[in-house]
Amino acid sequence: MSDELTETEVEEPEPQAPAPDDQLASVTAERDEYLALAQRLQADFENYRKRALRDQERLVAHAHERLVRELLPIVDDLERALEAAERHEEAQLVDGVKLVEKSLRAALVKEGLTEIDTGGQFDPHVHEALLTRPGEGAEPGSVLDVVQRGYRLGDKVVRPARVIVAADTGEA
Repeated sequence: MSDELTETEVEEPEPQAPAPDDQLASVTAERDEYLALAQRLQADFENYRKRALRDQERLVAHAHERLVRELLPIVDDLERALEAAERHEEAQLVDGVKLVEKSLRAALVKEGLTEIDTGGQFDPHVHEALLTRPGEGAEPGSVLDVVQRGYRLGDKVVRPARVIVAADTGEA
């Protein structure tokens, strides 16, 4: 066989690179596809954020409604106690106020409120020292008296207990 081509033999064309216009169109289409995907993801995230915010607002509103329902009977008890006070029924007034206080405490405990323990040593995480004074036979730094009770809601301190703390007398 000779190296020359005969009329019956056809030379195979080499694969050619796509024309620049075809390549540009392909890259543009791919870019548009990615842009559309990014826009959809952004819209999905924005919808999720709005839905989560609505759900949170609904949950807070439900919690407020539940707390108000718990407190309304206590308001009724206070009204009855005030009516008794207007009639000068002092014994009933004291009983009425005690009932209201008991009902209110029960409602708050039901919501998770607990009183901070004030026995023992001063703890700056849960106590607020209003003043110090010498305490006969008391260990320095111990709580002598409670001026205002402190409370926790779960693990969070809502209001620290205001206390009077035994001072170091300086005796050695």
